[in-house]
Formats: sequence, structure tokens, C-alpha cells
Amino acid sequence: MSEQPAAATIYRRLLGFLRGHPWVVAGSLLAVSLDAAGQAMFVYLLRPLIDDTLGASGPAFSPVLPALVLVAVVIRVSGNFGGVFGMEWLGRRLIADLRRDLFGRYLDLPIHAFDREGSGSMISRLTYNTEQVAQAATTALIGTVRDLLTVVGLLTVMLIQSWRLTLTMLLLVPVIAFVVFVVSRRFRTIARRIQDSMGAVTHRTEQAVHGQEIIRVFGGQGREAGDFERINESNRRLHLRLRATQLVSSSMIQLAAGVSVVVLLLVAGSPFMRADVSAGIFMSVLAAMVATIPPLKRLTNMHVLIQKGIAAADSIYDVLDREPEPRGGSHAPERVRGEVVFDQVTFRYPDHRPRVLEDIDLVLEPGTVTALVGRSGSGKTTLARLLPRFHAPVAGRILIDGVDLVDFDLEALRRQIALVGQQTVLFDDTVAANIRYGQRDDVDRAAIERAARQAHATEFIDALPDGLDTRLGAGGVQLSGGQKQRIAIARALLKNAPILILDEATSALDAESEQAVQRGLDQLMANRTTLVIAHRLTTVERADQVVVMDRGRIVEQGRHADLLARDDGVYQSLYHAQFRHADPV
Repeated sequence: MSEQPAAATIYRRLLGFLRGHPWVVAGSLLAVSLDAAGQAMFVYLLRPLIDDTLGASGPAFSPVLPALVLVAVVIRVSGNFGGVFGMEWLGRRLIADLRRDLFGRYLDLPIHAFDREGSGSMISRLTYNTEQVAQAATTALIGTVRDLLTVVGLLTVMLIQSWRLTLTMLLLVPVIAFVVFVVSRRFRTIARRIQDSMGAVTHRTEQAVHGQEIIRVFGGQGREAGDFERINESNRRLHLRLRATQLVSSSMIQLAAGVSVVVLLLVAGSPFMRADVSAGIFMSVLAAMVATIPPLKRLTNMHVLIQKGIAAADSIYDVLDREPEPRGGSHAPERVRGEVVFDQVTFRYPDHRPRVLEDIDLVLEPGTVTALVGRSGSGKTTLARLLPRFHAPVAGRILIDGVDLVDFDLEALRRQIALVGQQTVLFDDTVAANIRYGQRDDVDRAAIERAARQAHATEFIDALPDGLDTRLGAGGVQLSGGQKQRIAIARALLKNAPILILDEATSALDAESEQAVQRGLDQLMANRTTLVIAHRLTTVERADQVVVMDRGRIVEQGRHADLLARDDGVYQSLYHAQFRHADPV
């Protein structure tokens, strides 16, 4: 019982969009009213055309009736054009607004929202669901008004011509009620399942496109094709089920209308009605009754659009109503010194009981390099992700220059941090735009070139067709892994932030490339507080302090040489197992 009020609430919220465009809505409604009036006028004119002109003995030609018929046609054509164009304008405006709001919310949702939900569902919501919502809010609404006005206009004509014959239309009433209140209850449930299915289709396709090399090398084509076939078949069946339900409701309306026409013929031909019903009256009523069938069928289909739109709007509003990332306090320094303190920091991911980090005490002095090492899953990356406030600790606090992170304005905090991540992210833009990403558009070209040179990226950038102005394509498909990494390092160099996070920043480089990039990194790390998640010995050896993590705790801490000298220490064991052979001789 609670589903209907919820649906009504969603639809009222959806229709709130129309209040922002009152003149377009009013113009569209006026246009569809003219369309309905033109059709009713044309049907009404059938009586005088047949009885007074064609059926009269020795009819005298009068140009009035043909002129009125032409007026009716012009009114209807004009109204149809205005109504359809108005619906299309409102629909595309709503789609653009919803996509803008949804995309904006994606940009400020907490990071854990992306960890929980697949990218396919998010993309499908932005592309497919918004189209369904627009149909429900504009096409269905204005189309419903048009069809209702058309039915009312035609019924009025029928009542004027012969109220007795019009009573046969009452046969349609119980059928329409049954369709709307019984059959159509299935629509929204099926529509929601279709939207989920579209998200699965998008996700599976995206996964296959990005994972082509692994799929081919490991012979996964058959598995991927089978998985996609199951998802695709489910989507096909759901669409057919929705269409079958829609056709059943439409067919019932058409059947009831056909029975009504048969009854109309029997009643009009009966002895007690024959004297009162002329040929013109009969044709006018019959034409009006037949003309009501298409709008009545469309009305049931409009209900389908509305139910699909409500299901889609529910999924969209679920995201729009989520809380964005907390903006934090008002502390917004121009530039921090870079002292970072982790004070008894404990963290667990939402909906996961085990603690990922526990009782972390760590100090990063300004201008020093701290290397985080440890086995996979020890919490190194999670610890680094707390610094730009991608996640918040469940206990303890993190301070920069003695100020708690929660007291920083979020944008001001992230201005102090540069990041070179484990997964290099490049955008479908030029090399220069990727290096300049996030900075002002008027950044000096010389500064971009200097950053590229410091990252030792100019050797391959100069070889590109247009140099810094070469467009890289989606994900930087034209570049190798090491080249992508050097673009990311140049981006961090240009930002010139006092705090730097390097998450396996040289993991994609061979020995020769790493030596070149390491010289750029040495310049980048100078006088900056640097937190390095290290898998290469060269990085660890140069660190001011090495922090060894295991199962979310700090188990050892000190300089490389001191830790290596400890007998039976965790770092010594890790060094012999991992670092000693990590770098080619």
C-alpha cells in the first residue's frame, strides 16, 4: 500500500521541473488543446456535410462548410506541431538538467559510493534512465492532456448529436478502469528490473572493452560472451514482458471499442431510434467513437511511460539525495609547511567490521620523505588515502601543521596535495591539457614545458605528431605505461603542492625509464613532505624514514640501514623476500 504514495511523491517531484518553464508548458498545453478542438470540430462538421449538403435534395453548393473543414484541419495541424515540439523541448531540457545534476553529484559523492557501485550502473543511470524520466514528465504528461481533451471533445460532439447513442461508450469505462488499476500495476516493477539490467549490460561491456588483453591472453572470450549473453537475454525477456503487458492493455481497450461500435450499429438501426437518427448524426457519432480508440489506447501506453519514468526517477533521486562529501571547516591556508601527524588513527570501511588500520601513530616532518612498505593488504594505500580525506578515520585524528583535517576546507586541503597514483589517469585531451589538469587555463606554456622536462617526458612528447598539443585519446591509448606515468609526474610537478603522495609512482617503468624519472622525482620531492608507497629499493633507500606496516599496524619504523641491521626484523625479512630482487642489477 505504501508503494502508490511513494510513486505519487516521486512524480510530483518530477513535475516540479515544469514550474521552471511555465510559458513553454502553457504554450504546449494550448497547442494540444487546439489539436483536440480541431479534431472535435472536424467530426462535428460531418453532420451538416452529410445531411444539409450531400443528403439534401438538390443541394446548393456553399463554400462555408468546406472553409470550416479547412479551418479545423489547420487548427489541428498547428496544434499538433506546437504540442509535439513543446514536449520535445521540455523533454530535452529535463534530460540535460538531470544529467548535469547527476554528473555534478557524481563529482562530489564520497569515494566509498564508487567503491560500492559499479561504473556500469552509474553510466546507465546517466544515459538510459534520464531518457525514461523525460518521457514520463513531458511526453506522457502533455500527451495525456492531449488525449484526454480529445476524448472529452469527441464525447461532447457525440452528446450534442445524440445522447442516446453516446451511452454505448459507457461500455469502455469498466475496461479502462481494469487496465489502469490492475494490469498496469506490473509496469513499474518490470521497468525497474529493466533499468538494473541495462546497468549490468553497460558494466559487462565496459569491463570487456577495458580488459581485452587479459581476456585474449587467458582465453576468456567464451566466458565473457556467455556472461553477456545471459545478461542480454534477461534484458530482452524483460522488454518483451513489458511490451506484452502493454499490448494486452491496449488490445482490451480496442476490443471494448469494437464491441461498442457493434452495439452502436444495433441501437442506431433499431425501430425506436431510426426516426431520430439521420445519416449525418449516425456518421458523426460513429466517426467520433472510432476516433476515441487511438487516444484511449495511447492513454494506457502513457501509463506505461509514467511507471517506467517513476522507476527511473527513483534511481536518479536516490543519488541526488545522497549527502556529498563533507566540506569540512573553514581553515584555508594559502600554503602549509607540510608537517603531517597521524594520531592514534583507526579506520574501517563502511559495512566492513575488520579494521583496516589500527592505532596508527606517525609523524611526517616538513620536507622529508616517508616510505611505506609492507605486504599486500597491510594498509599502505588506505593510510595514504586518508590524507586527502578520501576517507575519514573512525577514531583518532590527522593533523597538518597542527590543524585537524576536519577543520580544513576540503578544496583548500586538496590544493596542498599532489598525487601520482598506482593507476595512471589520463583524459581524452592534449598532452599539455593533461599536464595542466586542474590548474588555470592561462598557465604559462613555459611552466608546462618545464614540468614535462623535469619529469623527463620531453623525449617522447617531442616525437608525438603535435608535441604538447597532441591529443592522447581516451585513457592515453597512444602512450606506453611508463610514458603515461611520466605525464602524471609532470602534472604533479606543475601543481607544486607542499605535500606529495606517490602510490607506486615508478611501478610501470623499466630500469632506464625509472632512472630518468627518478631524477625528476628527486627535484619534485625536494622541500616537500612526501609519502611514498614503495615497491622499489631505490625509493626506500633514499627515504628519511621507512615505515613497515603489517595487518593495519606499524610494526617497525626507522631508516633503511637501521631497519636492515635488525636481526629477524620484519623489514629485513621483507627486504630479502621482495626488495633485494626488485631492481635489476
